[in-house]
Amino acid sequence: MATELADGIWWFDLRGVNAYLLEDKTGATLIDAGGPWTRRALVKELAAVDTDPRKATQIALTHYDIDHVGGLGACRKDGTVYAGQPDADVLSGDRRPDWANRKTAFQRAAALVLSSPEQSIETVADGDRVGGLTVYETPGHTPGHLAFVSEERSVAFVGDLVREREGRLEASPWALSHDTDAVESSIRRLAELELDVDILAMGHGTPFVERGAAHLADLAARL
Repeated sequence: MATELADGIWWFDLRGVNAYLLEDKTGATLIDAGGPWTRRALVKELAAVDTDPRKATQIALTHYDIDHVGGLGACRKDGTVYAGQPDADVLSGDRRPDWANRKTAFQRAAALVLSSPEQSIETVADGDRVGGLTVYETPGHTPGHLAFVSEERSVAFVGDLVREREGRLEASPWALSHDTDAVESSIRRLAELELDVDILAMGHGTPFVERGAAHLADLAARL
């Protein structure tokens, strides 16, 4: 189901994983693309908001996981995918994750069933811009995890750094994270920035549309 969180900011609930669309003067930016099993749902949701997936020339990936990159095949082929390192190299096939870590082992298994996207891949890091979004490195859930923030639009797309469960914000759990210490450090870092955002949009769960920065600060204080 497509839900407009604010003017030009859309949430797509894709069977347990979220994708988002931000429309601004730079065009349409898709934040994450869902899994291979959600491609039809993604196209349907984009159509519901009168946006052809081919119009989203910018695709901002918070991280490399099968349920966030597997839907890239439904997106514009001549678009650009923006991702952090080393996740970008895993996406392109230039890097094979280590089997030794629980998370990178899962990434490596996912890479066996996912082909490299047809879109060009551009690596981004702290302070870079993707359309109207500022990039923040937030490693932990994966080594190259990113958050994309627009204080002008009062929104932070934080991927799987955190999740929402029953109205409560939680850190990415140990079983699903590459490095839980890094997860906590990234949460604290974002909270300390005191970002001026109401909308906190995560990869799993219901996004917060009010007091997003305050929810993040509350979580950081509990860690």
